[in-house]
Order: sequence, then structure tokens, then C-alpha cells
Amino acid sequence: MSSVLGKIRNLEATPEIRVRVVYYIYVRFYSFVLLLLLTITVSACYHGSKPRAIDRPAPDFKVQDSDRTVSLDQFKGKVVVLNFWASWCPPCVEELPSLMQMQTDLQNKGVVVVGVSVDADAGDYEKFLKDHNVNFVTVRDPGQQNKTGVIAEVSSKYGTYRFPETYIIDRDGMVRRKLIGAVNFTQPEIMEYLSRL
Repeated sequence: MSSVLGKIRNLEATPEIRVRVVYYIYVRFYSFVLLLLLTITVSACYHGSKPRAIDRPAPDFKVQDSDRTVSLDQFKGKVVVLNFWASWCPPCVEELPSLMQMQTDLQNKGVVVVGVSVDADAGDYEKFLKDHNVNFVTVRDPGQQNKTGVIAEVSSKYGTYRFPETYIIDRDGMVRRKLIGAVNFTQPEIMEYLSRL
């Protein structure tokens, strides 16, 4: 840019023409930079009106751990709040009280929370359930840590590798919402939404 300005100063032109040329170069240059930044920003953003899984059938699963066998199919006709979590995950612990309260408040309306833990260690999982007195159906689907997150069979079917993530599945088995990160499940908007499904 400075070499261009140097060449402009050497032009045999009136000061007025030089000002116009410099203005034109600056406007073009900064417009280009702004357009480039806007393009990069927009291309990095989410495209479309909703995530891929929304308004599609929820992937079926069956998980058996030492305590129980849980399958999505056993909750047909209910609104399922499918929560992927781990005992070592601080946001999972943060949202747990509201998740348990919501389960208590809405179970009579056909809403059921199903927790799928990706804890690799069964002892950590069992201790967490006991220490926090978890009141909803939960099962352990052990995961393995890698560069992108934790890989576990059921959470991978849903495209979940970082926790917590929650999927709202309606009474017909369709995924209606995906919630990423810690959520306060006792918010009036969430309670009302779940009650209407």
C-alpha cells in the first residue's frame, strides 16, 4: 500500500486528482478487506435454519450396563429428554439439579429424562449416581477419549462428542431440539415447551 502511495505522489497530476486517486484506492482496498472478512465470518457460521438431526427420527439405541438395559424404543409415546453426560464434566454437574427437578415436575405429563453417561470407569459412574441421588433413568455407554472429544457408541449416533448435549424427542420419536452445554431445565420456556409436546 505504501509503494502505491509513493507512486501516486510522483504522478504529474493536480493535488485534486491525487486526492481522488488515493480516496479511490483506499475505498477499494478497505471495501475488499471488509468483504473478505464478512465472507470468512459468514462461511464459518451455521448455515440453514436448524441442525441436521432436527425433525428427523431419533436414532434408536440399546445399551446394557451392569445395572440395566435401556433402549429408546421402550419410551415410545413419551417425550424423551435424552441427555449425554459424564461424571467428570463440570457443566453436566451444573445442569443436573435442574434436570432432576424437571423430571419430577413433568413426569406426570409423559416427559422422561434418559441419561446416557460416557464414563469409562464404572466405579466413577456408580459413585456419581449415588452421591447425587440421580432420579431419572440412566445407563453407562463407556467412551474413549480422543483429539475431538469422547467417542461412545450411542452418543456417536447422535453426533455428540462433547458434553453435555441434550436432545428433545417427541412422542412420535422425532428429534425436535438439540441443546448444547449446561441448560437450566426449569426455565419457564423449556418447561412450557416440553409440556406442549
